[in-house]
Amino acid sequence: MAAGNHCLNDYESMLRGKGLVTASFIPGKQGGREVAFISYDTREMEPGTLFVCKGAHFKDEYLAAALKGGAFAYIAEKKHEEAGDDVPYIIVNDMRKTLAVMADYYYDSAWSKIKTIGITGTKGKSTTTFFMKQILDDFEEANGRPETAVVSGIDNYDGAVREESRRTTPEAFELWQHFSNAVESGIGYLTMEVSSQALKYDRTYGINFDIGCFMNIGEDHISPIEHPTLEDYIESKMILFRQCKTAVINKDSKYAKMTLSAAEASDVTERILTFGENGDADIVGYDVRPGRDGVTFRAKRDDAENGFDEEFTLGLPGTFNVSNALAAITISYALGIPVEYMKSGLRKARVAGRMEVFRNRSNDLAVIVDYAHNQMSFQALFDSTAKEYPGWTVNIVFGCPGKKALGRRKTLGEIAGKCAALTYITEEDEGEEPVEVISKEVAGNVAAAGGKYVIINDREKAIHTAIMDAGPETVILITGKGRETRQKRGMKYIDTPSDVDYTERFIREKDGKQAD
Repeated sequence: MAAGNHCLNDYESMLRGKGLVTASFIPGKQGGREVAFISYDTREMEPGTLFVCKGAHFKDEYLAAALKGGAFAYIAEKKHEEAGDDVPYIIVNDMRKTLAVMADYYYDSAWSKIKTIGITGTKGKSTTTFFMKQILDDFEEANGRPETAVVSGIDNYDGAVREESRRTTPEAFELWQHFSNAVESGIGYLTMEVSSQALKYDRTYGINFDIGCFMNIGEDHISPIEHPTLEDYIESKMILFRQCKTAVINKDSKYAKMTLSAAEASDVTERILTFGENGDADIVGYDVRPGRDGVTFRAKRDDAENGFDEEFTLGLPGTFNVSNALAAITISYALGIPVEYMKSGLRKARVAGRMEVFRNRSNDLAVIVDYAHNQMSFQALFDSTAKEYPGWTVNIVFGCPGKKALGRRKTLGEIAGKCAALTYITEEDEGEEPVEVISKEVAGNVAAAGGKYVIINDREKAIHTAIMDAGPETVILITGKGRETRQKRGMKYIDTPSDVDYTERFIREKDGKQAD
């Protein structure tokens, strides 16, 4: 679906029309040369490439390598003299916005040829995304159409690519390629997570989502590295309502009133629907009945023509998932999906690495693997576990990332200290920061909250110890990594078994020893 027929002059003219060009140099016939490919990765160069100079770590030698590899022109925020006097260039004033605009041009606005659902929130967007995918998959299968697409912080699927995700919302060109692949594959819907960083830094700029869903806001991402203030974080989330036709809003959120105001003020949003467990939402959830293997609840919509009052069953535990399910029901309602597919989809939906429960043979040990990694998800996980396993001992294995969301070390440490009988502190994508430093900081906050802890920086050993040392009627929460199969150590991502892999192996080992 790549355009493949736009020349360098076309790009320069298009970007200039958007007010993004500050200078350009396109000599002679070079302006009519077709741009066959656009990339900022020197490993992807081919003849006819327009190379993008971007990133905080960009070096002049990257441009030299790109030109040697086949690039014939470059786009940057400043002129690079070392490229020589005869290399065409386009200088822009906003590279992030430029990337989105060029991706949209290159892929011929592929997002407009498919139904798009964008979901944002501090907590619950991954689960809601996969609830939606299963509902839509059931609906499409019943109508003889292919599996729907998803772009998430867990997995991506677009009809051509199925992969483990590396970030919640990809960079613009990668994202638009997912749209393009989905359209080429005959897919009708794409559901995606939209992070605050993606909204703030224009990764989704130019997309007009059919549905934009707001879940909630916590204070997890407030730091000098991400959002300097809560106001900046909220404003970034609100950008979604300048990019969606229908707004779906969590009425139970602390910031519901502000969110509704943002949607009402939007020149793009045509319709607003709310959901929640209070009576004044458009779709209301009630009569919640938790269980260790799932949750049952009712949801209703008072509407003379399209109303309903039905019982729904979730195939995974956690009462907090009712809010995620209500979001998916409301989105489905807005899309005109019949209730039967909402019910079947939610009943069947599973999210890899999200609330996956593993038990030993004697059924007196439960290990819950979950991606919970912020204050809201942590507290919700502990609260739900207490309801579902009354009287059981609750231990936890977790860590905090390096140079990111620094406040988690305090908030997660305090919650673990108050709620867990024993906390195993371990690695979790420490990156360029020493894991020992991170673990000690977390440990101090666990102790300050009155909790007991053990530091085992090797994640495999930490999970092994937690499982092997667990007594009867114990729940172990293993959070943060789910089914991810890599750890960021230094500047590299190292392949590792997932938390699920570790859990299944060590439960078998424990069962074997108990049998002996």
